[in-house]
Amino acid sequence: MENKIKKAVLAYSGGLDTSVIIPWLKENYGCEVIAVSGDVGQDSELEGLCEKALKTGASKCYIEDLKKEFVEEYIFPTMQAGAVYEGTYLLGTSFARPIIAKRMVEIALKEGADAIVHGCTGKGNDQVRFELAIKAYAPKMKIIAPWREWELKGREDEIEYAEAHNVPLKISRETNYSKDMNIWHLSHEGLELEDPANEPNYDKILELSVSPEKAPDKPTYVTIHFEKGKPTAIDGEETDSVSLLKKLNKLGGDNGIGLVDLVENRLVGMKCRGVYETPGGTILYTAHKLLEDLTLDRETSHYKQVVSLRFAELVYFGQWFTPLRKALSAFVSSTQETVTGDVKLKLYKGNIIPAGTKSPYSLYSESLATFGPGGIYNQKDSAGFINLFGLPSTVRAMLNEELKKSGKKLPDME
Repeated sequence: MENKIKKAVLAYSGGLDTSVIIPWLKENYGCEVIAVSGDVGQDSELEGLCEKALKTGASKCYIEDLKKEFVEEYIFPTMQAGAVYEGTYLLGTSFARPIIAKRMVEIALKEGADAIVHGCTGKGNDQVRFELAIKAYAPKMKIIAPWREWELKGREDEIEYAEAHNVPLKISRETNYSKDMNIWHLSHEGLELEDPANEPNYDKILELSVSPEKAPDKPTYVTIHFEKGKPTAIDGEETDSVSLLKKLNKLGGDNGIGLVDLVENRLVGMKCRGVYETPGGTILYTAHKLLEDLTLDRETSHYKQVVSLRFAELVYFGQWFTPLRKALSAFVSSTQETVTGDVKLKLYKGNIIPAGTKSPYSLYSESLATFGPGGIYNQKDSAGFINLFGLPSTVRAMLNEELKKSGKKLPDME
């Protein structure tokens, strides 16, 4: 170990990994440890956190309230982009890492620390997300990742280490799931979930939601108002961004919304299986998409799908603090100028059912789309349009007829 490390700032959650890291750092590096926790909506997980950190060897503990910044500067821009990794994952862990890492750098520089420490494993995505963010703001800062150094082979070894060093844990060997919680989601990995053949025991693992089977038999209606792509009110009541998301989490969770069981491709190359609870986020993505369907023109909407895919990859890969992500966000912001209006949804046993969308910037014209008599659309005009649109096909077919006269033909298009 490098003896010149005198003071280290640790990304501290109080979970299994970071709980054992404090005594391990003191034992192996002999350095002062400052614990830093970014409050991104973990709620009860933060209770007694500093007391535990100090008792297990930390010299100081910070709990930084990042919820408002997290929701408004990370979550909402990603939602506006329509970014979904591999068509399923709403990026709950991914966009929480950059904001925490940035704040850690600020504290590390203020405290004169020699190193920043994280508890991410060498198999996961989070090590990349943390370290790319740290490099963006403190490129010369030493980074310590104990999972890439110590002799502990897994979570069972960590529990034994904790027991030997009198580190209190909230988990047992039977509940030793790897979880990540913030105001956007709760993820579950490990134990029986590591085998994709096993059905999740939702009664055992769910915390934010109920299973669809246990949701009420009566649907719940909710209306969300958006201003330029940002949700600002629920059922006509304006509210701040954090309270709004918490309310949607409660509505969604009570109705079994946002449960996802997926196998994803990690950045480091392997596949992993996880169960995610994203009740409020799933509602927001659905509502926002319905409003965009009404207010965005075809070309912008279709091109935005390309941007959404790349945006999701950047967030998942930990590349938030990059010129490309910033540039894509500028494009997305431009598309949101007219995404204003109300979206009514029916929540029922895990389903989100559209129940009406309206906007002052709606591009939908009933007089154009109606099956009845239309005032501004002349159906005879479509014949000329089809002739021009199909001209390449017509020319090719005519050429093929000429070639057949000499025993040749163009390759079949079927």
